Amino acid sequence: MNTSHFFAYLSRLKLINRWPLMRNVRTENVSEHSLQVAFVAHALATIKNKKFNGKVDTQRIALLAMYHDVSEVLTGDMPTPTKYYNPQITFEYKKIEKMAQHKLIAMLPDELQDEFKCYIDEEYYSDEEKYIIKQADVLCAYLKTLEEMSAGNNEFRLAQQRLEKTLKARSSPEMDYFIQVFLPSFHLSLDEITTD
Repeated sequence: MNTSHFFAYLSRLKLINRWPLMRNVRTENVSEHSLQVAFVAHALATIKNKKFNGKVDTQRIALLAMYHDVSEVLTGDMPTPTKYYNPQITFEYKKIEKMAQHKLIAMLPDELQDEFKCYIDEEYYSDEEKYIIKQADVLCAYLKTLEEMSAGNNEFRLAQQRLEKTLKARSSPEMDYFIQVFLPSFHLSLDEITTD
């Protein structure tokens, strides 16, 4: 039986910092971001099913969200303004992400590759799954801007404004519900959320 480096690589996601070109009051890494996206994506899928007659596999959504950025262990986290600077850069970066995904899948033993590629490689996601995970990803980025702004870090002001526009453009009943029910608490202190 051959040794696989797959999970050793994934354990290094905690070493990849997000928002690399911006001053951060608290540094966020890809590992913790992925967990938060999994929480939020699972919530969005659950809300969609329970409140808006959706038929989404909530557990699959959570797993897809957990794995949605694993290629960054090989590519790093490219800042959004760079990644989307022009269509050619975006196109080339997507090719690099795809190569990184395939490299990670190839690290797995042959008998496990099919089980994991459907979580790692976005081509196996349905359009609905992609949309929910992207909504959760944007929501979590927005929550990061709230955290930084509430700590007095104005470095995140323009990012917050940009993400507010993105949230409006990606609006859905389940996202609106999440924003109305859960988002206000992110503006509060620990003392405020622990008093009933």
